[in-house]
This record gives sequence, structure tokens and C-alpha cells, in this order.
Amino acid sequence: MKKYIFAILTLAVCTSSFAQNNFKKPPSLGIQFILNDFASAADLRANGLANLLAAKQYLKTKRMTGGLALSYLQGVSDHVDFVGTLSGSYTNYPVPNKVSDGQQYLLVEAAATANLKLLKDNFFIDPFLTAGIGASKFKGYYGAFAPVGVGLQFHVFEDAYILLNSQYRIPVTENVAYHFYHSFGIVKSFNKPKPPVVLVPVVPVVLDRDGDGVLDVDDKCPDTPGLAVLQGCPDRDGDGIADGDDKCPDVAGIAKYQGCPIPDTDGDGINDEEDKCPTVKGYARYQGCPVPDTDGDGVNDEEDKCPSRPGPVSNQGCPEIAKEVIEKVNFAAKNVFYATGSYKLLPKSFKSLNAVADLMKTDESLMIDIDGYTDAQGSDEKNQVLSDNRAASVKNYLISKGIAESRLKSTGYGETKPVADNTTAAGRAKNRRTEMTVRNF
Repeated sequence: MKKYIFAILTLAVCTSSFAQNNFKKPPSLGIQFILNDFASAADLRANGLANLLAAKQYLKTKRMTGGLALSYLQGVSDHVDFVGTLSGSYTNYPVPNKVSDGQQYLLVEAAATANLKLLKDNFFIDPFLTAGIGASKFKGYYGAFAPVGVGLQFHVFEDAYILLNSQYRIPVTENVAYHFYHSFGIVKSFNKPKPPVVLVPVVPVVLDRDGDGVLDVDDKCPDTPGLAVLQGCPDRDGDGIADGDDKCPDVAGIAKYQGCPIPDTDGDGINDEEDKCPTVKGYARYQGCPVPDTDGDGVNDEEDKCPSRPGPVSNQGCPEIAKEVIEKVNFAAKNVFYATGSYKLLPKSFKSLNAVADLMKTDESLMIDIDGYTDAQGSDEKNQVLSDNRAASVKNYLISKGIAESRLKSTGYGETKPVADNTTAAGRAKNRRTEMTVRNF
């Protein structure tokens, strides 16, 4: 036996049947006949390798089930091939921990393995080891396994091989049985033929002094490399205008301005062609013009609360409210009275509030904020509601006198902003108050 093994190895090492410069296997397809052996795998696990070899049952094909497989091979390096295999066979698969009905069903297995070859593909005989990962399906059972094994590759033609392979497939998940997997088949590559060599005729040299690809006979700048579209002349700023005709050769521009950019006379970043105020700095949102001041009061429209009515900066561009108007509103606020513990206005409040309504009718730009306050007697919640209602009572009264609701704003502050000591009767009287602030923006 040792003599035969030595002879095979000697033949493999010393025989190179095909001369190749590149020994990495090209993409190849193969077909194999397969044998699945579950019985020998069970004997191996039950009795050990020595007893399995001694019994010689692993050589009997009647213990095996046959099938077919398709494979794809491609060399990863001179000594490593990637192999993808899809096989199928009808068998009584011994699913672990499941009772078999004795019938044969289709077993489908897919495996991705690497063949680690002792020699390169140009040798006639090439022993290899194989290992990888695989998945199986039998009836409704799915699982994964790890195939390990040995094989021989015979290089029979320049692009064809015969492969013998035996694997021991080890379960990775449940529902997978230990088994031997033997295969025999042929593999053929599908390399594309090399393109024919095309001889390029020698072209005579044509004079081009500056080497810009424009022949001297057509080059307006034969001693300076340039562009064909500019008849061989250069364009440093890439604006499509030859440097010799460009008044701004280092800054991209347009022909209308002889190669210079569109001017910006006022330097506001908006070129003169788009600037409606080309000699005065402005903003893009106003098409190059300054922010407008519609009422001419010196406060521009973006900051002017009353852009159509002139007023000083101190009043945000709105007209100043006459002092006597402010005094009349303040006087009216101090003469607003309610029923005790209620938000009902007393009749003695009406005269003052009527005066305020008349002022607002005379000047429709006026608006009033009405604020209600209470003392600290009672709960915070009740005081807050009372102050809200009292301020709203004044607002509703003015509305009843023809003043638009949009010109009035009422707010209650409860007992949160006292102006006097709440521990004395006089202080509490001061804290129970209504304030009115007149404004025109």
C-alpha cells in the first residue's frame, strides 16, 4: 500500500501536463454524482474509527443513497479554490430525535467550501483538503452543518478536471444528522478567448512645437500650449476667452465685459446687472437697494413698528402719544370700581371708561392693555380668576362702546404683583387695582 501512495505522490510532483503561466483556476462549472452514507456515520459515532475501518462497511454502496450535484469553482489563489455546491438526493434522512415513517424524500444540501490544494492546477494529480459551511432542507426541517474532508483533482484537459471528494458533514444546528458525503464528477472552465493582437500601423510624426495637440499649421499660439477650441491659445482662467483677448486673464469673466466679471460698482455683492441701486450699497432681498423707509422718519421699515406713520426712534418709529391722552387713560384706570368680591363693574366706573372709548374713537391708532390685580386675601387660584375676569369686564365694556376687540388686550395677574403691603387694609386697597396702558403699535 505504501508503495502505491509513494508512486502517486511522485507522479503528482514530477508530472506537469500543461504549461501555464497563471495557475489560479478560472470560473468553472461542474456536475457530480453523489453518495450520502448515514449508516457509516452512525457506526463511527457508536463504535469509533478503528472498528469502522475494521468492519469495512463504509465501502458498501448498498448502505448509501445516490444523487446529483451542481458546483461552481473559482480560484482564490494558486493553492485555494472556492467551491459552491448544490446537491439533491432522495433518501430516508434520519432527522435527530424524530421518528421516521420509512419513506424516502428529497434532501437538498448547499455548501460553500474551500479546497486547500497541495499543488497548483498545472499538475496532473493534486490532493486537497476541504472545509466550509452548509445548509440542508429535508421535508419541513432546516439546518446547518460543517463539511470537512479530502479529495483528489485530476487535470485531464487544459480547461477540464475530474474531482473525487469525500466529506464528513458535522451538524451545527439541530435537525441535521452526521453523515458521509462522497462525490465524483467533472469540472470545466468557461474562460473567454483572448482577443487577437491588433497591429497598429506607424503614424508619421506631424510638427506640433508646443505639444498641445493642435498642429502648428492650425495653431495661433504655436509656442504656447493651449486649447483646440481656442485654436491652440491658452485660457488661464477657463472662461472660454483666450488670454490674448482677455482683459482679466486670471479671473473668469464674460465676453460682454472682455473677459472680466460683471462689475459691482457699490461693492455690495450684487452685480450691476441685477442691482436696482448700483451706486448705493444694499441687500439682495431688496435687489441691491438699501432697506426702505416708507414714512421717511429715519427708522427703516424692518425696524419700524409703524412704517407708514412717521415717528421717533425712541417710540420704534411710531408717533408719540400725547401726554394728555396718557394722563386721561391713567385717570380712568384709577376710577374703575367693582362690586366687592366680584368682577361686575359699578356704574360710577362708566364715565371714566366712556372717556377712554371716546379717545380711541378719535385716534384709531390707539390700543390699550388692560391689567387686573388683586390683594392677597383668599386663595391664589380664586384671585387669579377674579383678576382675569375684572380685566375682561373692562375690555368687554369698551367693546360694547364700539371699540374693536383687536385693539384691546386684557390680562389678569392675581396677587402676584403687589404695589403695597398686603398686611394692612390700606396696602390691600392699593393692590386691588386696574391698570391701563395706551400704545399705538
